[in-house]
Amino acid sequence: MGDFNLTVILDAIRRSSGGLSRVELAQIVGLSPQTISNISRRLLDQHLIVEAGKEGSGPGKPRTMLRLNPGGMYAIGVHLDPAVTTFVVLDLVGAVVQHSRIKTPGGNDPAAVMSTMATEIEQLVAESGVDTSRIAGLGLAAPGPIDLDNGTVVDPPLLPGWDRVELRDALAKATGYSVLVDKDVTSAAVAETWAGGPSGSGSFIFMYMGTGIGCGIVLNDEVVRGTSGNAGEIGHIVVDPDGPVCDCGLRGCVKSSAIPQVLVAEAVAAGILDGSGKHTSGAEVQQSFSQLCDLADAGDAKALAIIDKSAVLVARAVSVVTNTLDVERVVFGGPFWSRIADRYLEKIPALVDTNSAARLIHTIEVVGTGVGEDVGAVGAACLVLEHTLAPRAQRLLLEV
Repeated sequence: MGDFNLTVILDAIRRSSGGLSRVELAQIVGLSPQTISNISRRLLDQHLIVEAGKEGSGPGKPRTMLRLNPGGMYAIGVHLDPAVTTFVVLDLVGAVVQHSRIKTPGGNDPAAVMSTMATEIEQLVAESGVDTSRIAGLGLAAPGPIDLDNGTVVDPPLLPGWDRVELRDALAKATGYSVLVDKDVTSAAVAETWAGGPSGSGSFIFMYMGTGIGCGIVLNDEVVRGTSGNAGEIGHIVVDPDGPVCDCGLRGCVKSSAIPQVLVAEAVAAGILDGSGKHTSGAEVQQSFSQLCDLADAGDAKALAIIDKSAVLVARAVSVVTNTLDVERVVFGGPFWSRIADRYLEKIPALVDTNSAARLIHTIEVVGTGVGEDVGAVGAACLVLEHTLAPRAQRLLLEV
């Protein structure tokens, strides 16, 4: 219970941009002033919070404000994407201290990729100047589906040879850090709650626009992972009943109709992209998708039609999820998001509003991520901070 109360207080301080006094903390979390004082002292001794001046108005002495100490704890985040692998070192308030990005090594040798990642991590930490004793661990965001219990990826798209690769244990052995593995879409949702600002509060879905399309789910400020850690797999929601046949046997799923690889294929069929490439690797898809977006930005009618149609299809999937979960917000992000953001934000909000079952009761806000394009890697690092510091009901369970 003591550890749970400590995380509750720390979380309350984290969520207040200006910090909180001990009196305000007692009012917010409902603990006695003495308990607040004792826990605050523990957090100060652990260098997780600092006393940041005094504030006050009216009668009575000014109150000492407590805020997170950015340098009190750090975490490393890695986002493994079929096209690009991103690395960050994050401080306790969710700010990026150091950042790097490499092209994901090709081929089907996961061991070689793990070795490359370990080398990049070692260099990243050295360049950051961070005291390694203050690094709480390493988080890895990977394409789903995943086996959360064993820290493995399970046949991820566009990563041939990666079925049942034990990422967690391999990376822990290669780096010496404790490692957490989670889905990229879930990691992105975690990042939004820690570092997204207003867009990361309450109940929302994070629409992850990457090599694939998925969603992270946050309800009442808690990330929802599901029974096996694979909540948010929306690839087989039907969004175009007359669309292409999907590998699941249905027609017009998100996976067969709206992901970048499909849009690139449509552009090739329309004659606006070169069809000589196979577009089977993440890097090839990313490059061709970027070319498609360049054409759309330049006003090419066929390119615009492909992007705009995809926005309509994605909006249908979003509406299914928002109606099911009754959330207040949709946050878009991911490595492919910045190229389509303007067109999507122009079209999707009205479509989601029209299809909202609760539209007469509350609106659904549609926004871009407050974290930025590295949301996957930032989220991976936030996994470590969340695991270490966020209040969770499991902390109240007693082991027998």
